[in-house]
Amino acid sequence: MTERPKTPNNARVVWTLLGVVTFMGAMAWASVPLYNLFCRVTGFAGTTSVAEAGSDVILDRTILIRFDTSTDPSMPWEFEPPEEPMRLRIGETGMAFFTAYNPTDHTIAGTATYNVAPFTAGAYFSKIQCFCFTEQVLEPGERVEMPVTFFVDPEIMDDPEASHIPAITLSYTFYETDLPEDDYAALDGDSE
Repeated sequence: MTERPKTPNNARVVWTLLGVVTFMGAMAWASVPLYNLFCRVTGFAGTTSVAEAGSDVILDRTILIRFDTSTDPSMPWEFEPPEEPMRLRIGETGMAFFTAYNPTDHTIAGTATYNVAPFTAGAYFSKIQCFCFTEQVLEPGERVEMPVTFFVDPEIMDDPEASHIPAITLSYTFYETDLPEDDYAALDGDSE
């Protein structure tokens, strides 16, 4: 008697494929938050870290901090960095003011993304307070100065790839976002 080759059970194949598709979908959904977490923890791609307070250690070595700004092409704001770079001692807390202006005749909300260059400095550039942590809303014709408080972690000196860096560039890009619900309600109430 000859034995017939086993054929796969169709239901088993369908469930296996459904499981693979579900797993791939879940990984795609989770990839952005996981990538962002990875970047924040490691400083990868120039992502900065966040600190509750400044450094307890201030070194004699200085580093130049440059500032750069841009806006998404659809964002009508004017967004300017501080005019001059800053020279700080490593570990010293610095504060810089960025300027945003809404030249339009309507309220616009925006959110800033940020990074530093060179990317290896990202893990050591710590922000204490930043306008980029929250959404910004500017009324028509409004101009604001937005502070960022930061320091370069002295541990940068222990990293052979980062300890020789003479300057760090802090870059921001503003994107238009939807107005918060409260602002929509206020705008609707004004038109009645």
